Amino acid sequence: MIGFYKKHIEYLTEHAVDPDKRRYATRHEAPRHFLDLDRYGTFPFDHIPRRWAEACARFSDVYVITPDSDTLLLVGYEQVREEKGRWLLADTLAPSRRYWPAEGIDKKAYLAWFTQRLLPQFYEEEWRTSCDSLKQVFGVDFPCSEVIGVDTFSAHGVLPYNLVQVQRRLTEAFRSGNLPVILRQSAELGHYIGDAHVPLHTTENYNGQLTGQLGIHAFWESRIPELFADQKYDYFVGPAVYIPDVEEYYWNMVFDSHRLVDSVLLIEKQLSLTFPPDKQYCYEERLGATIRTQCKEYAAAYQEAMKGMVERRWRETIKSIGSAWYTAWVDAGQPDLLRLNGAQADPLTSKLIKEMDAAFKKGQAFGRPHE
Repeated sequence: MIGFYKKHIEYLTEHAVDPDKRRYATRHEAPRHFLDLDRYGTFPFDHIPRRWAEACARFSDVYVITPDSDTLLLVGYEQVREEKGRWLLADTLAPSRRYWPAEGIDKKAYLAWFTQRLLPQFYEEEWRTSCDSLKQVFGVDFPCSEVIGVDTFSAHGVLPYNLVQVQRRLTEAFRSGNLPVILRQSAELGHYIGDAHVPLHTTENYNGQLTGQLGIHAFWESRIPELFADQKYDYFVGPAVYIPDVEEYYWNMVFDSHRLVDSVLLIEKQLSLTFPPDKQYCYEERLGATIRTQCKEYAAAYQEAMKGMVERRWRETIKSIGSAWYTAWVDAGQPDLLRLNGAQADPLTSKLIKEMDAAFKKGQAFGRPHE
């Protein structure tokens, strides 16, 4: 695999940033880069399902349009509680009580309904389905002219779910021998794995905006590596390893990052109170513009105070990317990569890249401001 990827290193380098560019082309891209874990309680975060379909069903709102054209929230994250495999209506949804049977509804039946009726519409502007299908789940008749679903989940991030999906796409690309897709999915999987190793990609306080530390995201993940990675970091991390459970692996990756969030924030906050204020920020010329950024001395002090955290996450990222690529190849049956060298360009891949680049040049990204 070393020979295969070495041969295509320029493509991988150029297209590793494609997921960031795609944020300018679709509103669905930004959530793939993060997960606000602190929205879901504390470790081990048992409250958030590990499977995509179940998580969407649990955290998306479902409304009933009444014959009088009123919109009534029937199912929602904050309005439903679970007991012994059944969902019961919380007191916050008093107007909807007449729609719910006293014994609640079967959780598995609702998940099956959601997966069949609403989830296929995930990328549509509106999710709509018939009333009769939902009445079967509830086991009671109620006044209804239409059912509407609203995605209230993905805005808080879907990073580990996306990692599993991209891993599967890479495996399938290896299995089918599609060189352009293998390279594209390899580059993009590497990007998302990098995101998953950044602690601030796992919290609602993703840029220090809640603690008066605006700009700490780029400080941690960009400024410090730019200054010190090439000169000080050890890139040799050992051979890739096979990942027996991809889903568990990616969730643990995100959990490991989240455990570092407090340290990332608190260490910088304490340092900012002791380091000379006039030595914290400097001005540099970059791409023909003058920018304000953290001074090298301040960055070095932050790196020292974190005791090598950035380098450790950097090294773990390198090993994880290699292991993910290797695992996809093994799961695909270890195809002969030499025979892929003469493959023709994929028209769909070329089209997608052109559309993405055109949207990127327009300069208007979807979602939360980029870190």
